[in-house]
Amino acid sequence: MSTTPTRGAARAATAETAPELTLFEVSRCCAVQTGFIVEMIEEGALAPLAGNEPGSWRFTSVQTRRVTVAARLQRDLGVNLAGAALALQLLDEVETLRAQLAASMLADPD
Repeated sequence: MSTTPTRGAARAATAETAPELTLFEVSRCCAVQTGFIVEMIEEGALAPLAGNEPGSWRFTSVQTRRVTVAARLQRDLGVNLAGAALALQLLDEVETLRAQLAASMLADPD
């Protein structure tokens, strides 16, 4: 039996130890305008960890990846923000199902 953590567990551990980023840092890191990130929040595709105002918002590396994926969906496929939000939700569900499958396979190797 393997003791290697699943990808989801590894990401969760990394996200816990990674520094939180500001709105400006996420914008710069993902090469998007801050307005794009604000629109994602308004659409419900992203939620800041902390802060009530844009200047005090904080984001994790997982959230930064969501911004990058949404921006690519818009740029490469012409998907609107609502469509990108749906795609992100479906990707989250796929990852959850894969983690559940991997866990069940580890628990019952037959």
